[in-house]
Amino acid sequence: MTAELVRGQNHPLSQARLEVRISAGTPLVAAAALGDESGRIHGVEWVAHPGAPTQPGLEVSRQAAADHRLAVDLDAVPETVHRVSVLLALPVGGTGPVRFAAVAAPFVAVTGLDGEEIANYTITGLEAESAVVALELYRRQGAWKVRAVGQGYAGGLAELLTDQGLSQAHQLAGSINDAVAQGVARSVQAPPPRTADGDRSRQAAAPALGPDQGGTAPQTGPVPPMSPYGGQTPGGPGQSGVPGQP
Repeated sequence: MTAELVRGQNHPLSQARLEVRISAGTPLVAAAALGDESGRIHGVEWVAHPGAPTQPGLEVSRQAAADHRLAVDLDAVPETVHRVSVLLALPVGGTGPVRFAAVAAPFVAVTGLDGEEIANYTITGLEAESAVVALELYRRQGAWKVRAVGQGYAGGLAELLTDQGLSQAHQLAGSINDAVAQGVARSVQAPPPRTADGDRSRQAAAPALGPDQGGTAPQTGPVPPMSPYGGQTPGGPGQSGVPGQP
């Protein structure tokens, strides 16, 4: 049975490999931060974000979207990590809303890899905030739990990251915003070129060749997803070599 959490409530996690699914009525930026026992982020390499989407045990989307799936493997995060915080923010510099009061309440769910919900949380009560710590997965006495947080920040990602102890908060927030802007630009595809007679539809409707005509047979089964859990990003928190850090 799914646990429907309210702010401050927690729920035990019996699985290590999870997805965090986010749904909103407008594009959001999603990130995930690794924290120590006090929740402090020790460096920019402790944050998975659109400009650096993978860290040990984490993978996030490269661009803003109304729906996200964040991959988490709690067994793959370094032992010095005790919290994994899911961060959401409204994109800056565009034409969209600039505070959460203007959008529908974001819905966040923690699921197993089979898609079955373990816990969910609807983030209500946000007003002038443009960034929020949605929830956190935290380690306590060797076991992991999920807690609904819903802590919003009117100063956006920079204020949020500063509050979590990151000294390079403003630089990282700028890098994230730049990566999102570039991702939006890359996602806009140019229209297809016109054919000689100006008819695009007939060219698009050309049948694909079958295997007996020199083509490639279509796949009949589901394509297995690429796993984000197979390795670590160079320079990630698991490779810093600094005592007291992952």
